Amino acid sequence: MPELNDLLNDIEKLRKNLIKLIEEKENNLQDPDIIAASQILNAAITKYNEFIKSKL
Repeated sequence: MPELNDLLNDIEKLRKNLIKLIEEKENNLQDPDIIAASQILNAAITKYNEFIKSKL
């Protein structure tokens, strides 16, 4: 399933980006950049969950 692999790869990239941002912003989880990155990651995870649910 190439679409599943694409989703997982996107999630991993977004996760790594979020971790990097958190380190750069000195763990300030209220920073707007961190919040935005977290929301993007959340949307990707939601899309993954919906994809898995549709295959059941």
